[in-house]
Amino acid sequence: MTETILTALADKLAATDFSDFPENTVRKAKLHILDTVGVSIAGATSLETKLAVDAVGLKGDIGEASAWGLPLKTDARTAAFINGVSAHAFELDDSGGCDHSGAVVLPAVIAALETTGRAVDGRLFLKSVLLGYEVGRRVLEACGGYETHNGKGWHSTGTCGTFGAAAAVATLLGLDRDGIASALGCALSYSGGTWAFIHDGGPAKKLHAGRAAEGGYVSARLARSGFRGPISAFNDVWGGFFRTFGDVRAAPEELSRDFGQNWRLNRCSIKPHATCRGTHSAIDAIDLMLGDNGLASSDVASVSVEMSGFQFGMCGHKTVTSRAQAQMSLPYAVAARLHYGKVSLAELEEKAWRDPAIGKWLDRVTVRVDQAMRDEEEPSVHIRTPDGSAFSAKVEDPLGGPLNPLSDERIIAKYTDLAGAVLPETRIAALRDEILGIDALADVRPFTNLLQP
Repeated sequence: MTETILTALADKLAATDFSDFPENTVRKAKLHILDTVGVSIAGATSLETKLAVDAVGLKGDIGEASAWGLPLKTDARTAAFINGVSAHAFELDDSGGCDHSGAVVLPAVIAALETTGRAVDGRLFLKSVLLGYEVGRRVLEACGGYETHNGKGWHSTGTCGTFGAAAAVATLLGLDRDGIASALGCALSYSGGTWAFIHDGGPAKKLHAGRAAEGGYVSARLARSGFRGPISAFNDVWGGFFRTFGDVRAAPEELSRDFGQNWRLNRCSIKPHATCRGTHSAIDAIDLMLGDNGLASSDVASVSVEMSGFQFGMCGHKTVTSRAQAQMSLPYAVAARLHYGKVSLAELEEKAWRDPAIGKWLDRVTVRVDQAMRDEEEPSVHIRTPDGSAFSAKVEDPLGGPLNPLSDERIIAKYTDLAGAVLPETRIAALRDEILGIDALADVRPFTNLLQP
């Protein structure tokens, strides 16, 4: 096989051993798996998942792969798609990878796990997940970064995530360097998804995670069968990924630079709030100002927010006529925090965003684009009280991020609460223990039996 940028990356992936991952990275990976499973099981109750299940005609217990949180089994390709939709349905899945790596990598790799036909030990499973996160993020970085790639209108979960899912499944299937390269090359043909959904509040964003998981799974299976993908996929050629999906800011060398020195999962966040990650800093700023100054929501007369043009385009709107729009609105997140005291799943239900009190809070929120702000800069939030007192806060490291992480206990509590929407307590506990101890398992396949009610 000719040496290309893609094969150089495949070399790195094929040479990686589980012992290359530090203990704290492995621990974090297990928490991300637990978190993704919890949000996916809860997401199985979403309208998006129901519609996807209906659309593919999924009924009964026919197939080898599980639809998590549902009493349904199907083929692995369909399971990867359905579970990807469920994982991203409630906007509670992790971020900071491809961007939403958990919702892409886990559905794909577990679908492969259930149909592999052989024992898979916990260390191989974890290595597969970690390399999936690694590749999805590195492809995004090589595009020029989140703001550059997504700023062009692409949704990186769907475009870059497909490569992460393919890398994870190829690793789990034991493909060699050439097989991994072909899997990644095939993944280019499944890469897609844009931000068009942002303009009308539709749910298409959820499809991107499902399609990326499905595409990554199929790409690796194609490679295992001998189907050869284009190994020039990352070269600067007509039809290459970076020339097609990127621009002059693309840096393909980032795919392999310093590989193994700073595992990309370590930069990922686990969400405490059920809204777009771009809204979290503002929620935390409200928490900070109220708490530090002994204020209650009733003391807030007005809120003003200054944010970058990029962030404003993504989540600066006030229009809320669907859950999807509420999830992607910073003004709504602020209004919900002030009215309800939190921004969890209940605050994203129609009853919550249709409450007349929310409209009154939204009227008090003003958002302005600060042209001097960098695209990735966190918003600056200001509140004013009825007596004219003013307070300001800018949270550079939102809760749940790598520099301000949730405690293990809070992550486990989040999983327990979400999985409780579907599973009984005994199964929730058993699934938790299996995942948190997964590196010690000689065969992880049986744990998938716990993913269904």
